[in-house]
Amino acid sequence: MNRRNESDERLRIEAAQKDPSRFAELYEEHFERVYVFVLRRVSDRHVAQDLTADVFHQALANLKRFEWRGAPFAAWLYRIAANEIADHFHRTSRERPAAPPSDVSNGEMAAVEQRALLFRLVDRLPADQRRVVVMRFGEGRSIREVAQQLERSEGAVKQLQWRALQTLRAELGQEHG
Repeated sequence: MNRRNESDERLRIEAAQKDPSRFAELYEEHFERVYVFVLRRVSDRHVAQDLTADVFHQALANLKRFEWRGAPFAAWLYRIAANEIADHFHRTSRERPAAPPSDVSNGEMAAVEQRALLFRLVDRLPADQRRVVVMRFGEGRSIREVAQQLERSEGAVKQLQWRALQTLRAELGQEHG
């Protein structure tokens, strides 16, 4: 996200914080990405629709507490979505402890839980590292694109990415012994 787009997004967020009816702009801009993110993880269209609605409900309910930290608004939405997905699988595992949902294997559930943990860990990274990780892996941008948008050298972006990945590896190692 270049500085102009970042500034525009920040202004839209601040406007929505003051007037919740302005949240519709953010909803329209991010709905499809969040829905696809959720759908890929739950593999059930109806559940994905419900969870996506929950994500935006949570986002709207907590928008006043949102603090701009330089990361795209989508990163905050993805974090909410990851938590909703984890909560969903936690609830369904309690409701039906004998077996996972028929369309989701144990391996897929473990992968969802792993991704939810990863999103929480990414959120703890320093702002510059978090932005690089979100842009590179969340948005699928190249090193060159990230460097241009952050107005940094490609080497600096590679260094930020390397540090972020080292931190995440260490944190994941601690989480899984």
